Formats: sequence, structure tokens, C-alpha cells
Amino acid sequence: MSKNVKSRQAAALATPTDLGANATKDVSGGLNILLADVFALYFKTKNFHWHVSGPHFRDYHLMLDEQADEIYAMGDPIAERVRKLGGTTIRSVGQIGKLQRVLDNDADYVTPEDMLAELRDDNRQLTANMRTLHELCDEHNDVATASLIENWIDETEKRTWFLFEAGRRSGG
Repeated sequence: MSKNVKSRQAAALATPTDLGANATKDVSGGLNILLADVFALYFKTKNFHWHVSGPHFRDYHLMLDEQADEIYAMGDPIAERVRKLGGTTIRSVGQIGKLQRVLDNDADYVTPEDMLAELRDDNRQLTANMRTLHELCDEHNDVATASLIENWIDETEKRTWFLFEAGRRSGG
């Protein structure tokens, strides 16, 4: 591919923003890592939704399906925010695998209690990671991304709460 064609292709993706090149690089990079985490957490939540068993099957199955839908709904706004900033976003499952901080669980069997605890901890860590990204947005005066993150933090804290309560043992 000629240098001129590559230059035109790069220019075609350059979205104008007043935040500057460093903000585009830093915030877009952080959002892409968040997007990888969101997809990894979505798939893990669906995995547990598909494989949960036991006396609380219906309740857990429905809760995990609702939570997976919430998590999935975060993906497109994250990617679109990257593009609005002038960045490029994740292009493949392989790229998600390289960026994700949420660990996969490929075990043949996971107890329902362990599923809830693992997802609770993953959501809690996702919240902490979003707070760090929010601080980065503040450094670059990116109020729009910070505002989105604030809503995602609230949703993630709610999922953490539900997973905590659903995983409590009775009598204590």
C-alpha cells in the first residue's frame, strides 16, 4: 500500500476534538482496556448464566442474564466514545484477549456460590478500574467521558451489591 493511500486512510479516521492528542491517546487507550474488560465480563457472566445449577437456578439464571445485558449495553457507548475522541477501538477477539484484565473461567464446573463470588469480585475490580480511568479523564478535562463512567460505576456497583446479597449464606 502506498504512503499516500495510508495517509488518506488515517486522515479519514481522524475525528476532530479539542482535547488534544495526549487526551486522545490516553483516554482512548484507557477506554479500549475498559472495553476489553467489559466484553470479557459479559462473556463470563453469560457463561455462568448458561451453566448455573442448583436450588436457586431460576433466580441466578435470570439475574445473570439481566446483568449480562447491562454489561453488553456498555460496549457500544465505550467504543463510540473512543471514536468521538479521535481514537480507534478494538477490532478483534484477539485484541480483547491481549487487553482484558478480567480473568476467564474455563472450568467444567463452578459452584453457584463461586460463580456469584467471582462475578462480585470482577465487578468490584471493574469499578476500581473505572475510577482510575475517571481520574485520567479529569486530568484531561474530558467531562463527557467522565460523565459516562460515573453512570457505569453506579450500574457496576449495583451488580456488585446484587451478587453480594444473592451469595450470602443464611443465618448470618
